[in-house]
Amino acid sequence: MKKLFTIAVMAIFSIAALNAQDYKYIGAPKCKMCHNKPATGDQYGVWSTKLHANAMKSLSNELSMEYAKKNGIADPTKEMSCLKCHSTYYAVDASLRGGINPNEGVSCETCHGPGSKYKSPAIMRSQEASIAAGLIVPDKALCETCHNPENPFHKPFNYEEALKLIAHPNPQAK
Repeated sequence: MKKLFTIAVMAIFSIAALNAQDYKYIGAPKCKMCHNKPATGDQYGVWSTKLHANAMKSLSNELSMEYAKKNGIADPTKEMSCLKCHSTYYAVDASLRGGINPNEGVSCETCHGPGSKYKSPAIMRSQEASIAAGLIVPDKALCETCHNPENPFHKPFNYEEALKLIAHPNPQAK
């Protein structure tokens, strides 16, 4: 079952990589440059306080270490079967990593796609232009890449409720 999960995750990320063309991941600090103001929703600040931002840290907690020991995993912070869902860096092809940091956890670009082509304010003013430049509008299927029964710590996943927990809208967006 784990093998099937690994194949499914890699297939999804491979498709995303193919669709990404030459788009590179720029890293959350670059997103922060524009997405850190309260007037526009402080998306970076919201993200930085949530579980996604701290996903790498969770691999070192007692529960993760206990699971690893029981399942023959020496170190979950170095195990690809864990890292692929806990860090954007490890989930994407090395050639696309650009400025992303391995310890960012599940970063902005996990959900919104590599930002190298849509990061400019001129493009970001238009959702259509942003999508044409690689922006992903996340959906349930994207979330379920990791939030699924193959995850050893899976809890029933309610997309609508999960979305409320990570909401970071721009109040000025039309």
